[in-house]
Amino acid sequence: MFKDLGIKGRVLLLTLLPTSLLALVLGGYFTWVQLSGLQAQLLQRGEMLVEHLAPLAAPALQQQNKPLLERIARQSLEHPDVRAVSFLAAERAPLAHAGPSMLNPVPNDQPGLSRLSGQDATRFLLPVYDQHLALSDDSGDERSAELLGWVELELSHQGTLLSGYRSLFASLLLIVGGLGVTALLALRMSRSINGPLRAIKAGVAQLKDGHLETRLPPLGSVELDELAAGINRMAEALQNAQEELQHSIEQATEDVRQNLETIEIQNIELDFARKEALEASRIKSEFLANMSHEIRTPLNGILGFTNLLQKSELSPRQQDYLATIEKSADSLLGIINEVLDFSKIEAGKLVLESIPFNLRDLLQDTLTILAPAAHEKQLELVSLIYRDTPLALRGDPLRLKQVLTNLVSNAIKFTREGTIVMRAMVEDESADRAQLRISVMDTGIGLSDEDLRALFQAFSQADNSLSRQAGGTGLGLVISKRLIEQMGGEIGVDSTPGEGSEFWVSLTLPKARDDADDLPRAPLQ
Repeated sequence: MFKDLGIKGRVLLLTLLPTSLLALVLGGYFTWVQLSGLQAQLLQRGEMLVEHLAPLAAPALQQQNKPLLERIARQSLEHPDVRAVSFLAAERAPLAHAGPSMLNPVPNDQPGLSRLSGQDATRFLLPVYDQHLALSDDSGDERSAELLGWVELELSHQGTLLSGYRSLFASLLLIVGGLGVTALLALRMSRSINGPLRAIKAGVAQLKDGHLETRLPPLGSVELDELAAGINRMAEALQNAQEELQHSIEQATEDVRQNLETIEIQNIELDFARKEALEASRIKSEFLANMSHEIRTPLNGILGFTNLLQKSELSPRQQDYLATIEKSADSLLGIINEVLDFSKIEAGKLVLESIPFNLRDLLQDTLTILAPAAHEKQLELVSLIYRDTPLALRGDPLRLKQVLTNLVSNAIKFTREGTIVMRAMVEDESADRAQLRISVMDTGIGLSDEDLRALFQAFSQADNSLSRQAGGTGLGLVISKRLIEQMGGEIGVDSTPGEGSEFWVSLTLPKARDDADDLPRAPLQ
């Protein structure tokens, strides 16, 4: 690299580089020494101040004279760098404080001075004792100390940092000044080669104007002679290079044109492929939607005969086998139902009902179905319905129950301990319609921002490790979102990682006749 530099560059490098390194090292060292000294002085001054305040505040702490302590605290703020002062009782209860709030509490299990340094301030904590002479049960005397309280003092680093910045600024000024002087000397030395450089500049200018016959003479320096020879060779090859460049431009233009044609053909092919994929997806969705009865029928048969076999006389092992078959068939039926519901929604063949139902019964049925799973994990299920919430509504109770069941099931699945609360309230109401908000709040693992972005996407689940343990297709929330949107509502989630999640549904439903509220129902628990 050094050999590739010209004379001027070499002069500047040899003069500025060592000087710069030396100046930076010395400046950094002296600045560090200055900052270390200032920091040590700050700590020493803080210890002296807090040790001075301790005996001064001892009588006031003993009498818990808050006005006197507050006056001492305010007067202490007049000292340089003192940011805040606090006086605490023996049990750490605050008695007086001056200045802004302090850093986090200083842990102090020792009888002496404690210190906690932060980024912006250092905090000192010193116990205040009342020395008195106590007679022991033996013949000798012994000294004992009564803890009267604590003195807290916080010193700001602002003054120390300002002094450090001043030292750093002074060092930088010296460094810049030294480098400036060195640069002037280096430039002065480089003037001796300005003549040959001007000759080279004039020759290059003539070549630029098209005078390719121009040649540079020897310039009296190895480096400059090599440069002149290179310029002369450049002049000889310039015309050939220009012709080759023109040919290359024409060839590149032709290549670009061919590439554009190729890209256009590929875009057309991609568009055809996209349309074919969409058509295949539509056909698949229609096929799955039409196969619902054929797929569910054999599974329902398996479940029915399993129930019949369980009522017969079987050995305990056979009963366990049948329970496993029933559980597996139920899981498979649930997965197939989710896939088929998703396919129906995608194919636009899902039709919603509009029949009267009781909201309280719907919520109670949802929790009753999922109660065994919650009790197995020792979770508490709670249902809250606000008093002003209308209960007689019209809509599709089966699909609404499917959505709520999925939300509560997910809450049970991803909650290790705690409580799951399902809350129903009215947000807005008219004579014939009611806007409801139904939420499911858990104390589970919570969701990160990345999980929230992918939550309502098909075949997607948050926390893959737990999802693999709990199972599922990843379609539950997608189906719930599509169902609520088809009902004209909205579904969302508010979550904090490690604290839990709250899934909510906002839905406007028409009111039913009042007698729909008189349907038999189980008591709410």
